[in-house]
Amino acid sequence: MAGTGLPLPVRVIGGPTALITYGGLRLLTDPTFDPPGDHPAGEGIVLGKTAPPAATPAEIGPLDAVLLSHDEHPDNLDTSGRALLPEVPLTLTTVGGAERLGGTARGLAPWESTGLPLPGGGSATVTAVPALHGPDGAEEVLGEVIGFVLTGEGLPTVYVSGDNASLDLVRQVAGRFGPVDAAVLFAGAARAPFFDSTITLDSAQAAEAARILGARQVVPVHYEGWTHFTEGREELEKAFAAAGLSGRLAPA
Repeated sequence: MAGTGLPLPVRVIGGPTALITYGGLRLLTDPTFDPPGDHPAGEGIVLGKTAPPAATPAEIGPLDAVLLSHDEHPDNLDTSGRALLPEVPLTLTTVGGAERLGGTARGLAPWESTGLPLPGGGSATVTAVPALHGPDGAEEVLGEVIGFVLTGEGLPTVYVSGDNASLDLVRQVAGRFGPVDAAVLFAGAARAPFFDSTITLDSAQAAEAARILGARQVVPVHYEGWTHFTEGREELEKAFAAAGLSGRLAPA
């Protein structure tokens, strides 16, 4: 999209958490600010966090909205992240997540949209898009997840994948919104004991998602800081190089 001013300003905080500046709006993905340590995730599962966030909520400053892919796992919404939500005017998340969280949370079904007023006038549109946190049937175990697409007059089209492991769903997003200008891809090849396959994109899938979307800029998140993430920055760079897409991958 001409004149959209890429690269998109994105500050990666750690894990799935990133601050996106969009048309003057300050949007935060999946807030995780707890220190390293063990985080119970239900069913006797404990997730290990290995690195602190790059910034605290106070250092990040005021937010206009949170884009929360799902609320049920501590590596996407931890104790400190939950404490932050009441201070944010709006949290967009799954329908079930909004019911559980209450407060300023609003649930969006896949393909449902809402507008966000821009500081300089006009509005941006946030559209919830489908995501699948693992193989077919994963939602019965891991719960409902959504991603997001940001659009607006004179603004870039931005895809935020959330904890999605399905390239078929990426193709659906590309069919409706592609090519996109920027993609914030949750990668890391996360694993859970219930499944043989990964429950987020692995590095090769992230590169393929970038190709499917026609993304000019890719900001990977969700690939460091937790023990169940099995692929990091090195694997991402190798995969994007193998796909001939190194120039689209944002610097670490």
